Amino acid sequence: MKNTFLKSTIILLIGGLITKLLGMFIKIGMARYLSTEVLGTYMLIIPTFTLLLSISQFGFPLAISKLISEESKSSKKILFSILPIIIIINIILIIMIILLAPTISNNLLHNSNTYYSIIAMSLVIPFTTISNICRSYFFGKQRMLPHVITNIIEELLRIIMIFIFLPYIIPYGIKITLVYLILINLLSEITSTILLILCLPKNIKITKSDLKPNKMYIKDTLQISIPNISSRLLGSFAYFLEPIIITTILSNIGYSMKYITHEYGIITGYVLPIIILPSFFTSAISQALLPVISKEYKRNNHLKVKRTIKKALLLSVIITLPISLFLLIKPNIVLKTIYHTTKGKIYIQVLSIVSILEYLSSPLTSILDSLNKSKYNLIASLIGTITRTISLILLSYLKIGLWSLIISIIISIITTTSYQLIKVSQYLNNSFI
Repeated sequence: MKNTFLKSTIILLIGGLITKLLGMFIKIGMARYLSTEVLGTYMLIIPTFTLLLSISQFGFPLAISKLISEESKSSKKILFSILPIIIIINIILIIMIILLAPTISNNLLHNSNTYYSIIAMSLVIPFTTISNICRSYFFGKQRMLPHVITNIIEELLRIIMIFIFLPYIIPYGIKITLVYLILINLLSEITSTILLILCLPKNIKITKSDLKPNKMYIKDTLQISIPNISSRLLGSFAYFLEPIIITTILSNIGYSMKYITHEYGIITGYVLPIIILPSFFTSAISQALLPVISKEYKRNNHLKVKRTIKKALLLSVIITLPISLFLLIKPNIVLKTIYHTTKGKIYIQVLSIVSILEYLSSPLTSILDSLNKSKYNLIASLIGTITRTISLILLSYLKIGLWSLIISIIISIITTTSYQLIKVSQYLNNSFI
């Protein structure tokens, strides 16, 4: 188990590092070519996109990965049992997007420029779902290379689409530019899906019995996916409400939409990507943890499970603590290197104080999912969502500008990760309920 975990972690760390470096080039390109208004408007629609993606996948990728890793069920039957449900969910979602796009654009986001880009999301979502379902198979089999390779190729495609073609799109106006930025994901996800399918074992034989949905498999998958999707939906819904709350309250108390869009663009376009950037280390660790812990927990090897958990958390702290300190002391270096600006410096310094907790959240989530305790992730997400949303609403009325968002994020990080740490500690101390 040790070698498998370390090997998977190393592959994901190397792949994640390459992907993040390529992602930096994408951010540099967007910061270089897009005006603050266009970038701010783009960031306004990203929460909507995130929410829709969470709904479309319904927590199935994690559930499929976990069930396959336990090696007690047919991988083919798991996939084909869930496929009809995925298709139905995505069809319903596409129809809803088309019908609700005017309301979301005009009444919730208060920006008519976002209408066509929201419609464009309906084209991207099903392909993203298929791609993530394919990835879940390889995670369950502890084959990390296909995931890493496809991620790198996706980022390379995005770089080409940003640096070569985006300058020719921008003159057509903000609406077309936003649609183009959304549809870039369509090309990358289609390419990723094709490559993942090509990586499947060549000797796979699909019979009629494999195609027939298995009720027991569906039940087992839903038992894992429902708590997971509930947790994700809570977080995504809070993220979706965020720009709506900010634009509504701040505009009503006297702030101009230009100021709101500008500051929101800085925070979500510059600050948060830098704060979240080091999380690829802990994401790699958490992705490697899930199949390993799931398998050993299924076998009741609690001693090995606890050792792996402790090593994973220690490794996470060792890697991310120096990065948090660097962001606190020298945020200008990172901002200048990536975006050629120092806007958002103070925001980064304040968020870096609690960033270590944010980085730990990913492996803690994976640990609880592996231990069949996804309900605790749901509760943690509920706590974080409620505290973030309520604090954002209350703080927005204090006329402190977008500091209301920064403070609400800090409150959410502290409450969510603290709860997860408590629950994982209970398991490590043999009092896990």
